[in-house]
Amino acid sequence: MTLDMAAPLKSGWRRVKFGDVVRLSKARSQNPLADGLERYVGLEHLEPGDLRIRSWGNVADGTTFTNRFEPGQVLFGKRRAYQRKVAVADFAGVCSGDIYVLESKDADVLLPELLPFICQTDAFFEHAVGTSAGSLSPRTNWTSLADFVLLLPPMLRQKELIKLCRAAYECVQSIEQACQAFGSVIQAQKDVLGDGASLLKAKEYLLSALLVRSPESGCSAPPKDASTGHFVLGLASLSRRGYVSGDFKAVEPSSKMLAARLTPGDLLISRSNTADRVGYVGIFTDERNDISFPDTMMRLKSNPSLIDPRYLEALLQATPAREYLMRIAAGTSASMKKINRANLLNMPLRVPPLEDQRVFLSTLDTFRKAMSGQLERLETARSFARKAAAMALDGG
Repeated sequence: MTLDMAAPLKSGWRRVKFGDVVRLSKARSQNPLADGLERYVGLEHLEPGDLRIRSWGNVADGTTFTNRFEPGQVLFGKRRAYQRKVAVADFAGVCSGDIYVLESKDADVLLPELLPFICQTDAFFEHAVGTSAGSLSPRTNWTSLADFVLLLPPMLRQKELIKLCRAAYECVQSIEQACQAFGSVIQAQKDVLGDGASLLKAKEYLLSALLVRSPESGCSAPPKDASTGHFVLGLASLSRRGYVSGDFKAVEPSSKMLAARLTPGDLLISRSNTADRVGYVGIFTDERNDISFPDTMMRLKSNPSLIDPRYLEALLQATPAREYLMRIAAGTSASMKKINRANLLNMPLRVPPLEDQRVFLSTLDTFRKAMSGQLERLETARSFARKAAAMALDGG
């Protein structure tokens, strides 16, 4: 959205460039652990539309990140800005180079509490996306962001605006809490499976006995900036709760890459990832045939006479399974761990008859549908909060 530079403004308002009132922090930490920093944040830890940082990695597990941030500073994801990843830090740490650390230059000119709401407006994101370069992983740059023109209210209006935005955000948070509650219920349902002791009809199997063939390896290739018509999944495609669509990289469709092409319903497991994310599983759900999986993942083909793939996904997402997978993950790298295929196949699992599996999946679907409804409400509330901020910042 381009501002009309000739339009009249309310008294006390003024047009400013983002870079005139906001500073890009260049603080660095070459040895975060020695500097007393315990957490690191990557793009995968920032949730679209959520101003809070709810997950992170542990510096002690290893990280190459050096961008330092402090409580109160704003973290803005410059890569794939259309994902709307903005958060306010409530702890000190280091973050990815794909995250800008922003702060108000002068609290007497721009109140720091207003900055994250400015960064959440549609106009700011449209500018960030419009100035991004690169077809594979488009990134905006600070010079372009600094040129964004905004209407800055007088200090009294800024304080009123912060109250308005916080009230809207509190509404968002209340719905987020409902979503988290549904998520906890769903996870508790999966953990009942993982416990196994309560499943009287369940039989114990090794994972190898539940598959029709050995786990298949994927294929990785150097990403291409130009369009190739074919893609490979990124590491962030698998999360604690399952498959996440949208993290694709363009690659050449070689014979090996095409052999790793996915079809909807394929069950994937991350065999190589950071210590806190290795072993994530998810079912590929995109209705398309131009995506392959990388060699950091394996494809599991379940035996339909013994286990439903959706049940196997839930079983591998249960807390006991997560603990097992993280325990068998190994490697010399402090930041990346790998799961050995033989150890994976020796994983013990308790599985009930198919009819009991279907009863469980039906219950799980009920909770998932309820959560889906809450997620729709959440997106509506976030959209309202953005529009409320934009209207209050119009200066007209």
